[in-house]
Amino acid sequence: MKKLRVLHILPNFGPGGAERMAMHLMLHLDRSRHEVAAVSLYDRQGTDIEVALDQAGIRVWYLGKHLGFDHRMFWRLGKVLREFRPDVVHTHRYVLRYLLPWIVVRLGRVWVHTVHNIAEKEVDLIGRWIHSIAFRLGVVPVAIAEEVKHSLKKVYGLRSVPLIPNGISLTDFALDKSIRKIWRMKEGFRDDHLLYVYVARLSPQKDPFCLLRAFAIAVSQNDNLRLLFAGNGPLRSDVEERVKALGLNNYVRFLGVRTDIPEILAAADVFVLSSRWEGNPLSVMEAMAAGKPVVATAVGGVPELVEEGVSGILVPPQNPEALAEAMIRLAQNSALRRKMGEAARRRAEERFGVERMAREYERLYTKLLECRDV
Repeated sequence: MKKLRVLHILPNFGPGGAERMAMHLMLHLDRSRHEVAAVSLYDRQGTDIEVALDQAGIRVWYLGKHLGFDHRMFWRLGKVLREFRPDVVHTHRYVLRYLLPWIVVRLGRVWVHTVHNIAEKEVDLIGRWIHSIAFRLGVVPVAIAEEVKHSLKKVYGLRSVPLIPNGISLTDFALDKSIRKIWRMKEGFRDDHLLYVYVARLSPQKDPFCLLRAFAIAVSQNDNLRLLFAGNGPLRSDVEERVKALGLNNYVRFLGVRTDIPEILAAADVFVLSSRWEGNPLSVMEAMAAGKPVVATAVGGVPELVEEGVSGILVPPQNPEALAEAMIRLAQNSALRRKMGEAARRRAEERFGVERMAREYERLYTKLLECRDV
């Protein structure tokens, strides 16, 4: 049987959630039925995602994009499309703006676009206009959460949108309990320190300043608390300055971009996320797979992942007092942390497996190709 040729196109393979989701999908598509390749508009970023794709033998074209609008991407993408001749073109983030000419001339039998955030925030105003045209030309958007699906109806008037929640590699987070002690000793944390970990970009969407205000309230009641920021972003220097201004230098650690997220989660006690808006954050799913209770804002697809009062505590966005209250509640109750962590792991095992996501995308590809060929 002839293999379906699937081409994923992204701006880059940096350390973000959309990039990791695309990697998981490419690695878990049935290789006996699919030939998978990818395009990165930008050059290599030096990430573990690129290494994983290399090791899996997945061909990736790196197109050398410059910052800002780069007209060269039109013909470079066209060249790749003509060379690979994909049955399915699967796009992510803002790349559709460079693909409209090739959508029109149908270089690719079917086109799929995963919407990784609520539609209002996925791309800028010009990007939404371009996406509106692309969807009218037959590009099929896929929502990663019910909230994202609702936003596509609101922004683009789309009434029938496939919903495929993200998946993760659960085995990556099933680590031996000894990792907790080993990681803490290496990083200089005591066993009685209660570690809250934030795994996300330091960006306005994630609202790290709200988290800092909440943590300042919480640590004033328990000086064994520690907050770990795993990730970089445009707000890092401002967040570091705020830490100094709040007198939290001894309580907050900036870990930067890390490749040992499973080990960090194994060493942590509670996962915390203070986003103003979200799609279907992989970081929450990973924390739950690691058996950690979650304290997060009830935005986007987060309430579809975390059962309030069961696997975590959800609070309104931009409300540091409510966030602090939730953090303090878990700090004071080890039995509740353990109970919620166990519930989080069970939910992850039942719902978040990457194999489920890959099979759903395979079925979607097949269905769209069958409809096209009728």
